[in-house]
Amino acid sequence: MTGSSDPAGPTEPAGPSGPDAPSGSASSADPAEKTEKTEKTEKAEPAYADRVFRSGGGIVGGGLLLALVLWIGIDALVRGTGRTPWLALAGMLCVIPLIIAFTLRPAVFAGTDRLRIRNPFRTIDLPWGSVTDIRASYSCEAFTRDNGKFQLWAVPVSLRQRKRSARQQTRRAGDDPHGRTTVNVDVTDHQARMATADRTTADLRDLAERSANRTTAQGAPVVRWAYEVIAPAAAGLVVLLVLLLVG
Repeated sequence: MTGSSDPAGPTEPAGPSGPDAPSGSASSADPAEKTEKTEKTEKAEPAYADRVFRSGGGIVGGGLLLALVLWIGIDALVRGTGRTPWLALAGMLCVIPLIIAFTLRPAVFAGTDRLRIRNPFRTIDLPWGSVTDIRASYSCEAFTRDNGKFQLWAVPVSLRQRKRSARQQTRRAGDDPHGRTTVNVDVTDHQARMATADRTTADLRDLAERSANRTTAQGAPVVRWAYEVIAPAAAGLVVLLVLLLVG
């Protein structure tokens, strides 16, 4: 009974014996596993929401201009006689898109993979890998590897604000009784006292340097014209010219 209860008998093990076979199979799969892990790591990186930069003064000014144009235009439509309502309608059709284009539309969207610049008449998509530098002199501009230069309308440079920031930083330098100048350096405070355009430029440049080598941040710049702004403004201008010429 004891011998019949052992069905396996003195047979060889079913699986490969010794430590060589498992280690060999694992090593053969290492390249594929490493590639898969790399792809998973890149996909697992946190995707941050776009940082949006706008001009507060432009938004306020654009809102006031729109209110003024609408007030005058609607009043002319309601109370005007003869060709006045048509002239008012054509004028609003031409002027309102231009006001929106130069005040409310400009914005800069900085994401993990690309910089999107929305200017009055164009939208430019710049992968971070194509950006070489971002500078703010008399205007804020982005430079690309193909010698392209694009202005950031949403980040205006204020020379008055820059001079005021320089004066504030100078005041923080104190002279001791021995005539020596001592300056306490605080990076956070220094950035807080920078002009808005300079602070924004520094943030964008830092983001460009950190994201330039990402595989998803490569490519060529893409420029698109804002026909949703150009078409109504051009149509309103044509109608206005025709009405004025016809008399």
